[in-house]
Amino acid sequence: MNIHTKAVHAGDRKKAGPYIPVTTPIHTAASFFYESMEDLDRVFGQETPGYCYSRYDNPSNAALEELVASLENGHGALACSSGMEAIHMALLTALADRRKSVLAANAVYGATVSLLMKVLEPSGVDVRFVDVCDLDAFREAVAAHRPGCVILETISNPLLRVGQIDRIAEIARAAGAALVVDNTFATPLLLRPLELGAHFVVHSATKYLAGHGDVLGGLVVSDQEHYDALRTYSRAIGPVLGPFECYLAMRGIKTFALRVERQCANACRVASWLAAHPAVERVYFPGDPRHPDAEAVRRLLPQNLYGAMVSFELRGAGRDEIFRFMNALQLIVRATSLGDVHSMMLYPVMSSHREISPKHRERMGIRDNLVRLSVGIEAVDDLLADLEQALPRP
Repeated sequence: MNIHTKAVHAGDRKKAGPYIPVTTPIHTAASFFYESMEDLDRVFGQETPGYCYSRYDNPSNAALEELVASLENGHGALACSSGMEAIHMALLTALADRRKSVLAANAVYGATVSLLMKVLEPSGVDVRFVDVCDLDAFREAVAAHRPGCVILETISNPLLRVGQIDRIAEIARAAGAALVVDNTFATPLLLRPLELGAHFVVHSATKYLAGHGDVLGGLVVSDQEHYDALRTYSRAIGPVLGPFECYLAMRGIKTFALRVERQCANACRVASWLAAHPAVERVYFPGDPRHPDAEAVRRLLPQNLYGAMVSFELRGAGRDEIFRFMNALQLIVRATSLGDVHSMMLYPVMSSHREISPKHRERMGIRDNLVRLSVGIEAVDDLLADLEQALPRP
């Protein structure tokens, strides 16, 4: 079934007595009971399907999980309270019966770095970083450090690098490592990592999936091998997403494919325009034929669907100049998120990568003159006009 159709129909239309609601209702009950204790006992023992306590499962969660698992062609999913909690659950499950060692891409979201270095590493997990876009370096790092888990982003935040996930998966699997891929920037419209050999896919549902800036949530989608362990951890830890947030996320997903297609088209126009502007020193965009990972982009991403993120550096700018530029924006929203219907810009040094040391940011290639733009669904000419009036004149 086409992903546009899945986005509209999957997870919904569950029979509720003699009727079938067209969308999944919001189930706010914390607990559930049955006609007999024997029935409840079987549900508690997971001998028969059903719901008993919303930390374990809830009809609203289950509907969203079925929907996102369908979009990613996964075995099952877990709806979490945030994207970071989704990453945490994926890493815990991946490392459950493997060596406590993580090999991470050296260009990832700042909070992911903090989770690895400030939470997992002090807990005894060995954490190393490597350029996953350099397959030889990645292969050597896997051989040297024998990781239990590898984690990377489909399109990295904020420099938009694209690794060859299928080949990375081959190397990881040959070493017995689980592969966790954050697919937030690409979405399942562009790429589905489980089809390329990943074991887990994670999303910040806050971003493109929900798409309207009104949901905080995350999703883990796993293969069959790891799904039971993922649910076991979930029952113990309780990272669950609330039913109202599940409803909003499902409502947003119904139009996500249409939104992302429009956002990708707008991003192509914006990136080309920025590249020709004299105040812009460099543009980072996967659709650029000069992109350092152009071969991987051509091979893995659909034509003209390169994501809707555009990062760029202002020529000779520092913090004061960046603030002056962003303060001048009138249409583009200055806020810390992405993937919404409205365009948004942030300053990574101040927000997404604030907790990373300056030296670490420098190694990651995140300079003080870099901004990140999440392109929305507005008329692209209006976005270009806003950028034009805000950018400094040479």
